[in-house]
Amino acid sequence: MKRGEYMQIKLEKDRKKALAYDNDLEIAYCQYEVKDENLWEITHTVVDKNYGGQGLAGKLLDEVCENARKEKVKIIPTCSYAAKKFDENKEKYQDLDAR
Repeated sequence: MKRGEYMQIKLEKDRKKALAYDNDLEIAYCQYEVKDENLWEITHTVVDKNYGGQGLAGKLLDEVCENARKEKVKIIPTCSYAAKKFDENKEKYQDLDAR
C-alpha cells in the first residue's frame, strides 16, 4: 500500500480541527478556537514533515473556511500560515476575514 492511498480530510467540530488522515494516521491539522457565536480564530496549522509539499495545509485551511461560511462566522487568522494565505488571496477569503 502506498503512502497517501487513503488520504482523507475532514472537519471534526468536537475537536475544533480540520484533520488530514492517511488511513487511520493523523498527519496534519488546522486548529481553530470558537471566540463567540460569530467568530473563529485559526491558531495552528501543522503538517507532518513526511507529508509536506502536498498542499495539505491549504486543503485544511479551506475545509475550516468552508465550514465557517456554512456557519456564517468570521475568522481571525492568527496562525502565520492562515494569515499569509488570507493576505495572498484576499478575494478568496475577504468574506471571512475579521481582522
